[in-house]
Amino acid sequence: MAADTTEEAAQTADTTGSDDPTRTVDARTINGEPFSDIMAALTDLPEDGTVLLINSFEPKPLYSVLKRKGFEYETTQATDDEWRVLISKA
Repeated sequence: MAADTTEEAAQTADTTGSDDPTRTVDARTINGEPFSDIMAALTDLPEDGTVLLINSFEPKPLYSVLKRKGFEYETTQATDDEWRVLISKA
């Protein structure tokens, strides 16, 4: 099966099981730089919404951009090669 396209990787999904929508961006499936996909997922994010970024490494360079744009984040390392960053409005 082919890897997800950029649009599919950034599609909105309710992964919380609650009324708060979570948009998931799995950067591992994106060919090339995922920055624009991450920013697209953050566009028009509801006040109570979140973006779950899944990556194969800790995306430290992204943190300063998120803070500058008014977002906060919580990072966890799920496995040796899987990092999860939950992003919300500050």
